[in-house]
Amino acid sequence: MSTLPIRTFGDPVLNQMTTDLDEIDAKVAALAASMIETMYEAPGVGLAANQIGVQKRLFVYDAGDGPFVVVNPRIIETSGEWVFEEGCLSVPGLSWEIVRPNAVHLVGRDLDGNELDIEADEYLGRIFQHEVDHLDGHLLIDRLDDDQRKAAKRTLRKMRISLSPQDPDGLHQLLGE
Repeated sequence: MSTLPIRTFGDPVLNQMTTDLDEIDAKVAALAASMIETMYEAPGVGLAANQIGVQKRLFVYDAGDGPFVVVNPRIIETSGEWVFEEGCLSVPGLSWEIVRPNAVHLVGRDLDGNELDIEADEYLGRIFQHEVDHLDGHLLIDRLDDDQRKAAKRTLRKMRISLSPQDPDGLHQLLGE
């Protein structure tokens, strides 16, 4: 297994909806193993397949009880509200207080094809929501209000300029600036 490059803000793959996996086989298991290794090295607590350029509905996570894999996840119910400081491996170095539901009901499958039916709240529920957002083509920055989003884009632009004044990835154009 090896670690994989994590796609970051500005990469169009992060804004595209992923598709369900039709079959869970050895290739999917190998992908999940590489994703877990990548998540730990980053370091992070969750990683969605499209964050490494694979447009399939799959994410890995570790909320402190060891790594888990969820295939074809869907959140079917939410309740409550919880504000929490949230960051993202695809928006490195930045975090914001984000309001999300406190509790979620997640369904999907594990790597053996068994049905998953998990009710989670607070931190684990937050991880599920964050990763499902990725799989639905939404970044953390999309959860910000207009003023926060503008400030975040300015910060991201400054970070990118300091790394590459020529802007080879076209970030300025992507940001509409």
